[in-house]
Amino acid sequence: MRIIADENMPYVNELFSAHAEVIQVSGRDITPEMLVDVDALLVRSVTKVNESLLAKANRLSFVGSATIGTDHVDQSLLKERGITFTNAPGCNANAVCDYVLSCLVLFAERNQLQISGLTAGIVGIGNIGRRLLPRLQALGMTVLCCDPLRAEQEPEFQSESLHTLLTQSDVITFHVPYTRQGKFATEHMIGTAELQLMKPRAILINACRGEVIDNLALKAFLMSKPELTVVLDVWENEPNPDEELLALVDIATPHIAGYSQEGKALGTSMVYDCWAEKNQLALSDINQLLPLPDLSAMSIAAEPSQELLKQLIQAVYDVRNDDARMRANAGNAGYFDHMRKNYPLRRELMSTQVNFAHPISSNAKDLLSGIGFQVTQ
Repeated sequence: MRIIADENMPYVNELFSAHAEVIQVSGRDITPEMLVDVDALLVRSVTKVNESLLAKANRLSFVGSATIGTDHVDQSLLKERGITFTNAPGCNANAVCDYVLSCLVLFAERNQLQISGLTAGIVGIGNIGRRLLPRLQALGMTVLCCDPLRAEQEPEFQSESLHTLLTQSDVITFHVPYTRQGKFATEHMIGTAELQLMKPRAILINACRGEVIDNLALKAFLMSKPELTVVLDVWENEPNPDEELLALVDIATPHIAGYSQEGKALGTSMVYDCWAEKNQLALSDINQLLPLPDLSAMSIAAEPSQELLKQLIQAVYDVRNDDARMRANAGNAGYFDHMRKNYPLRRELMSTQVNFAHPISSNAKDLLSGIGFQVTQ
């Protein structure tokens, strides 16, 4: 068997090469000619799997995307051709939650905010949103949820209107898929009118898809309302984001919110397991793929204050480093994809154990485990 795989998918060789010839290439550079006599195609979100790409795919029987989103794949076409498709829902959810928490503790300090007591609004309660919800609640935040699709399908699900969430939230974070059509389309769900509803000093975080926020409208808004704090990990027109907008936002990163080693490994292993089942092969063991983290444990000697929580979170993942790298490289040819391809090793909060030099309260332990750390009892 022959497999074409995005070179940014880690552990592909470790998992697939014992059973097939694996050819790794740039995801943006996969061509129809490359898919001649190929049995499986492994991609990430930068590869558009459509009729044009599959024009010469004479033997293709499997497409796997190591991503949560699927808007880059024409699933109807694959079904029509009898090609098995799988993706990796939830694979990088914990990493995105870590990203949001790192931003939150950073701006709480910068803006002199007490996190406990703030209101957070989560737009989209899917694989990421539902994991983020208890983390924010563990920090003492009131959390509003907006997911009209779930509310329509699940009568017991409580969903606020987008208007209510925008007007009442101090922190607003987006975790919806990108959809252009239908009753709950998300393309440009945030434009000028929605931005004007937000609290003047709100914190706005987008780590789902760039097209969810009208980037031109956001740029114009920030030129007159710079007090709004904005974090963008995703952009319209990737991999060529608006450099004027980049200069205006408070944190800018190149679509890496979910780029933890755990998330990447899980994404590849989920795709592999589906392929392995199809071919009656043994399933993967993700624990054998991941190396031990450099920072495997930390010890604290006091109850976890907001300042201590900031130190713990930033010791594992500090979003300022990704922001600094993006600003230093912005404008260089191909910098966006280069940074994604060469992203430094990053582990999740769950990879680090917090120990206690002195006895602390059970509430403190619940807080630390609630935001994602391993906690010794």
